[in-house]
Amino acid sequence: MSAPGDRAEGPAPTAPDPGGEPADAPLTFDRHLVLEQLGGWRGMVDASLPTVAFIVANSLGGLRTGVWSALGAALLVFLLRLLRRESVQQAVSGLFAVGVAVAIAAASGQARDYFVLGIVRNAALGGVLLASIAFRRPLVGVVAEFLAPSHLGAMAGHSLPLLRGRIDRARATLHPGAAQDAVEPAGGRRDPDPEPERHWRDDPRMLRAYSWLTVLWGGVFAIRAFVQWVLYRMSEDDVTVLGTVSLLLGLPVTAVEIVITLWVVSRLHRHRSADLRGVRRRRPAA
Repeated sequence: MSAPGDRAEGPAPTAPDPGGEPADAPLTFDRHLVLEQLGGWRGMVDASLPTVAFIVANSLGGLRTGVWSALGAALLVFLLRLLRRESVQQAVSGLFAVGVAVAIAAASGQARDYFVLGIVRNAALGGVLLASIAFRRPLVGVVAEFLAPSHLGAMAGHSLPLLRGRIDRARATLHPGAAQDAVEPAGGRRDPDPEPERHWRDDPRMLRAYSWLTVLWGGVFAIRAFVQWVLYRMSEDDVTVLGTVSLLLGLPVTAVEIVITLWVVSRLHRHRSADLRGVRRRRPAA
């Protein structure tokens, strides 16, 4: 798979823009930028810190200490992102989720209720993901094709001038200090991405692969919810086991899922790019 800035084999396209002028140097949109848009590895670690703080503080000082420690860790993550001038969207959503979780635990007086929101969320996500397969719209495919459309060869590292607007907006979010004209050109809005010659759901190989990836993600969410629920029922006084297993089923498993997904999607994009090039070669000249 290609690294950021790598060029695909073969000459890069140099199509002129609609105004007739040559396009600027093409940019690439690959798995590394996608991962950054999802929060990156640091974002996933940051999301785990409030739970770690809650487990440790609750075991040492009780529920009240655990509640305040979780809130403090979530707030610290938020402030650190502000100081680093990074996107705070994920930190804000994490702070909200931690606030709801500690509110449930504080209202019930039971530390195990801190994990109720996570159990419900995992069960709901697992159900929605698995149900999407029955409608021939596997959600992993929907999300992957929104972030990096396969008919443009994005994940395969091809040069993609028409994705420049989306990449610039992502980079501006990741690096707020970037110039504003990198996000919107002086002449107005950029051209939209071209429509695919063949929808990804009409390609049996892509539909099958995205369906299996959706089974992977949906199954993990469902298993995570089931295991957490069983441990929740068993953890009336001590939530150390419940919290530890929740963490182990969280970041490490998610990291493996992401690696597998990005590898499969990259191969799918190469497959589709090759098919589309073959179709164009066989098409008679106008």
